[in-house]
Amino acid sequence: MSVYVGIDVHRKRSQVAVVDQVGEVQVNRNVVNGVAPILKVIGDLPIGTPVAFEAAFGWGWLVELLEDYGYDPHLVHPLRCKAIASARLKNDKVDAATLAQLLRADLLPEAWIAPPAVRALRALLRHRIALVRVRTQLGNRIHAVLADHGLDRAGGFRSGVGRAWLAELSLPPVSRTVIDDSLAVIDGLQPTIDRLDVEVAQRAKADPRVQVLTRLPGVGPFTALVILAEIGDITRFRNARTLASWAGLTPTVRGSDLVVRHGHISKQGSAWLRWILIEAAQTAKRSAVFAPSYQAIARRRGKKIATTAVARKLLARAYHLLADADGTADLKNPTAHSRAVPADRTRPEGREVTKPRASSQNRMSRPRATR
Repeated sequence: MSVYVGIDVHRKRSQVAVVDQVGEVQVNRNVVNGVAPILKVIGDLPIGTPVAFEAAFGWGWLVELLEDYGYDPHLVHPLRCKAIASARLKNDKVDAATLAQLLRADLLPEAWIAPPAVRALRALLRHRIALVRVRTQLGNRIHAVLADHGLDRAGGFRSGVGRAWLAELSLPPVSRTVIDDSLAVIDGLQPTIDRLDVEVAQRAKADPRVQVLTRLPGVGPFTALVILAEIGDITRFRNARTLASWAGLTPTVRGSDLVVRHGHISKQGSAWLRWILIEAAQTAKRSAVFAPSYQAIARRRGKKIATTAVARKLLARAYHLLADADGTADLKNPTAHSRAVPADRTRPEGREVTKPRASSQNRMSRPRATR
C-alpha cells in the first residue's frame, strides 16, 4: 500500500503526518527536529516514499536526511499552497495532513530543490554579501556621527590619509567612542572579507559560465557567480520571461472582464538575485546597449522603474547566454543541474547511519499498530 508523508517544519519541532493511498491519516505526531525523532515516525516506511514539506526556515537538514535514507523529498512553495493558507482551521496537525493529502492527489505547488553544491555556493556568496553590508553600515554610522558635527571628507576614511584625518579631529568622548569602535569592527571584518574574495575569485575562474555572463555590461565575476548560484539549473525555465517571473521582476496583473491593471513587480523569488541585478543595472544603464531604452523609460515612468527594466533586460540576456552555454559540452557545469537520484536509492558511502533500516519487504508486511 502506498503512503504519503507531510511534514510541517519549524525551528525546534516538526509535525509529521502519514496518510495512506485512500487518504486515511495513519500517523500525525509532533517530534523534536533531528534524525532519530523523524526516523522514529517514518523510518519503517518503504524506500522511495514521497515526503512533502514547506520551504520554511532551515529546511536543508531535512532534505539531506530524506535523501540519505532513500525518501523522495518534495519542497512546497508556501505562498502558493492555498489549501493551507486559506484554511479555517489551521494548526500544525492540519497543515501536515494537508501537505500529505495534496501530495497524494498530485496537487502540490512544488519548488526546486537545489543540489548541495549550489546550496553551498549560495551560502558562501550570501555570507560575503552580509559581511560587506555590515561594513557599509558601520561606515555610514561614522559619516552620520561626523555629519552631526558638520564634518565630512570627500575621500572617505578607509585610506591611511582618511584615518589620520579622523584621528586629528576634536570630538566629544561619545562620538569618538562610536567612531573608534566602528573602525575596530571594520578592521576586524576586512581579513575575513579578503579571504572570501579570494575563494570567490577562484570559484569564478573555475566556472566557464562566469566568463560567458561577464560579456554583459555591468556584470563582473562576483555578480555572475551570484546569478549562477541563485538561478541554479537554467534548463528548468522554459524561456526568459519565465525566469524573470520567477525572479520577481515582472509586474503583477489584475484583470476582470475588459479591465486589466498592471502593478509593481511581484518581488517573489530570490531577493538576492533581484538585488544583484539592480546593482548591475546601475552600471549597465549607462552603457550603449541599454542607455537608449533606460532614458526612454525614465522619461515616462521615472528612474527607479527604468533601472528595474534594465535589470530585467539583463536577466533576459543572461538566460539566453546560459541556455546557449548549457547546450555546449565544454561550458556545461554538472553541479548546477538537479540532484541525480540513483535508481536503487542507496545511501552515500561514508555517512553514519543512526538507525539501521530493515528491508522494504519486511517493513511493508509489518502491521501498522507496531509503529
